[in-house]
Amino acid sequence: MKQTNEEIITSLKGGLIVSCQVQHDDPTYSIDFVVKMAKAAQWGGAVGLRANSPDQIRAIKNEVDLPLIGLHKIWFDDTDVFITPTLEAAKGVWEAGADIIAMDCTSQITHVGRPAYELLPIVKREIPEALIFADVSSYEEAVRAIELGADFVGPTLYGYTAQTKHIEEPDLREFARMCRDFKDKAHVVMEGHIYTPEDAMKALYLGAYSVVVGSAITRPHLITKRFSDLLTGYQNNWREAERSKH
Repeated sequence: MKQTNEEIITSLKGGLIVSCQVQHDDPTYSIDFVVKMAKAAQWGGAVGLRANSPDQIRAIKNEVDLPLIGLHKIWFDDTDVFITPTLEAAKGVWEAGADIIAMDCTSQITHVGRPAYELLPIVKREIPEALIFADVSSYEEAVRAIELGADFVGPTLYGYTAQTKHIEEPDLREFARMCRDFKDKAHVVMEGHIYTPEDAMKALYLGAYSVVVGSAITRPHLITKRFSDLLTGYQNNWREAERSKH
């Protein structure tokens, strides 16, 4: 029996959500691999998953019984907005079985020339039963996303927008401010730049409802590159590979 939205929200509290994603140009790319990552996350105690694209979402949901935050990354040459950038993408994620729809809710301009956050109320209207996870890059964007009806908000895109792309570490002070100010309005989730269990515990201590970890667990090529970049004296930056369009 499908969980209610309230049951889904409750099940995520205080736990680890593992982002299980593969891109077509990753050395690990295959649907089988992403399903195995999801199974490994469940075995390891994750309370939820985050996954990209309808085909990967559908494959995971067929094999793993955990709440799933779904998104669809679509890259365009004329914009940095790529996380579920259209209503059609949101509908595809939902129809594939996602329990929560994640979308870019920043001020960045989309492929069609509109601020990304304008899609949020449209998705709320068209898919009223869906929970919405707003990916933002700043406190101000979080405020607006919550006002527009987001159920979850997280600094997923801190470090990926033009204003923040130089960032490699989470802004814990700003995140703590979000947790204090929004705790009665939305569920504030830490996502982005979390690489160790200690980092995750800091986020929970500061008030995170739950913590999402992706690359540090599920992308072995990027884990390796973080090590090799340091061992070669930072001659290149692994983050450039992580931010690349696919």
